[in-house]
Amino acid sequence: MEREKSRRFSGETVFKMAMFALGLVSIVIMIFSFHVTWEQIRNTLFGTWWLPIAVLLMWAPLYLISAYVWLIILRGQGPCNVGLGMIYKWSITGFALNSLTPMGLLGSEPYKIVELKERVGTQRATSSVLLFTMTHIYTHFWFWFTAAVLYVILACLGLDEMNVPLGIVLAFGALFSYAGIYVFRKGYRNGFVLKMLHVTGHLPGLKRWSRRMEEKHGEAIHNIDAQISQLRGQNPKVFRKSFLLEFSERILQSFEVFFILLSLGVASGTGLGGHLLLFLHSFLILAFTSLFANILGFIPMQLGTREGGYALAVTVFGLTSGIGMAVSIVCRLREIIWDAFGLLLMQIHKSSH
Repeated sequence: MEREKSRRFSGETVFKMAMFALGLVSIVIMIFSFHVTWEQIRNTLFGTWWLPIAVLLMWAPLYLISAYVWLIILRGQGPCNVGLGMIYKWSITGFALNSLTPMGLLGSEPYKIVELKERVGTQRATSSVLLFTMTHIYTHFWFWFTAAVLYVILACLGLDEMNVPLGIVLAFGALFSYAGIYVFRKGYRNGFVLKMLHVTGHLPGLKRWSRRMEEKHGEAIHNIDAQISQLRGQNPKVFRKSFLLEFSERILQSFEVFFILLSLGVASGTGLGGHLLLFLHSFLILAFTSLFANILGFIPMQLGTREGGYALAVTVFGLTSGIGMAVSIVCRLREIIWDAFGLLLMQIHKSSH
């Protein structure tokens, strides 16, 4: 028993060290591939004294909201002896790993399961992490769908322009988002893991692996799927609360773009109405950039895709691509700092064991 426990602990330690090393390498690559001069950074970041403070600090409560959503899901499955502080720490590290690994999910989900399973068991840890990830992605689809509808409303009110190419892009975004919403609604109703395993089995070279996984862990997979479907079927309040909190976080993230545009002197009118329209444009810029970056999400830290997304998104509202580059500079620097902090927390947590 002790030998098995030691082997498991050793394997988990190696996994954490590998994730830490991968994250560190990704940060170094990001810094050296960030072809921006110090003068550009200084002019963009420190043109307004409050901008770096506002952008950095606003993400502390945003990460806290995500941590609370995960804790709500975990408590909805039964008694939980894990506090919000620990979930908060794991969440910050998890988002750092999501940002720094290809496809986003190669580090965060396994890492959070490893950290949590000693407290609540492997199946419950796995189902809670998968449910949080599903909620996070499901909310993104609603975020993109809402953005497409919002732009059409603003165009109908004469506040924004509409043309054929933009209409095609909006239609594609809306259909893509609605398809994602439909798939996830079925996943919430009937479970998700087993179906994904069956889909994986149709990929070249993975049929035998998929069959072995189902034969070896079939009961555990069915239990996880049952817990996933239980969240919406038996705990609709937990589902609605977690969804609304996640969606509100998407809205609050728009303040980052809003603050940057304000610091650059961008205005969509005067008075409260002008600021409201600028915030709605910030919401749309974030949504369009997020959609573009996530479609190409296999690139670590979404190198280049997010910058291109911002450059394209701001031109829709009559702004120059230079404004988009300025927004991407601030967001990228903020991300590097928070990712580094997340990796540091990973090491601090590890050393406390």
